[in-house]
Amino acid sequence: MGAGHAHRLHRPGRSPVHELPPHTKLVAVLGFVVVVVSTPREAVWAFALYALLLAGVAGAARVPAGFLLKRLLIEVPFVAFALLMPFVVPGERTELLGVPLSVPGLWGAWNVLAKGTLGVAASVLLAATTDLRALLLGLQRLRMPPLLVQIASFMIRYGDVVTDEMRRMSVARRSRGFEARGVRHWGVLAGSAGALFIRSYERGERVHLAMVSRGYTGTLPVLDETPATRAEWARAAALPLTALLICLICLLGRTP
Repeated sequence: MGAGHAHRLHRPGRSPVHELPPHTKLVAVLGFVVVVVSTPREAVWAFALYALLLAGVAGAARVPAGFLLKRLLIEVPFVAFALLMPFVVPGERTELLGVPLSVPGLWGAWNVLAKGTLGVAASVLLAATTDLRALLLGLQRLRMPPLLVQIASFMIRYGDVVTDEMRRMSVARRSRGFEARGVRHWGVLAGSAGALFIRSYERGERVHLAMVSRGYTGTLPVLDETPATRAEWARAAALPLTALLICLICLLGRTP
């Protein structure tokens, strides 16, 4: 895989969470998200406990609350969608501060906000405690299709290269006096986007030829053959299993 690439979500450190094998953390986060999504939306107390579980993981990983909250801003579009639901969803109406709101819409908004926020928070914690190279190795260990892992690897490697190319093109346009101020400038921007695509495509062809000349046959070597121990799996499984216990209590409590 070569050298790892740093990313803004990653927070280097030494903690019990950082030291877990990446594939165990991937499975743990996936299991936790599935449990959260399966929890009835009316079980408000369960979502509060899920949040406490994530807070415990963040504390064990030494991830500050400010770091986590700042990166939760990625879900702002979903929050905006959820806030519209009480106004547009039909059904029984209630009043809040004199404003008529839909009861099903309020429950729907809560459902989106609670489950979405917990899922994003779990993903942010995964990214904060696992660098990109380790995540790719974890996908390899989980027997993900090799082609998908390779695509993700090259996307990570060359994303910054393409972004830098786009930045240089923008500087070149501005140095020639160009400023996009209206619809009449869309043609120039479209031409720039086309040129960027062609340059990226040609770069990909050159990289592929260079790899083939060095013996590439369609698969990359698996660099991580060390299996996780039972203790590591048990530590990783603590989060989803505890969440599963809470979810089961919710479901049993609803059973007549």
